[in-house]
Amino acid sequence: MEIKVLGAGCAKCRKTYAAIEKAIAENRLDATLVRTEEITELLEYGILTTPAVVVDGTVKIKGHVPTESEIRKLLGI
Repeated sequence: MEIKVLGAGCAKCRKTYAAIEKAIAENRLDATLVRTEEITELLEYGILTTPAVVVDGTVKIKGHVPTESEIRKLLGI
């Protein structure tokens, strides 16, 4: 599973990355977590509000920090 957190490096983007990173570690998941601030990549996904979370190439969350239950659902745990 490849997970991307897209954003401009704002506090919400960092919080989203940290929460997903924690869930992956706590559940010992085989997942790759990537953070990107590249505007071109945000535009490729049609992202206008951040943070955004992309899982295996599909935008799953955009414009807010995901809750713990949203993260668990994304990760299938």
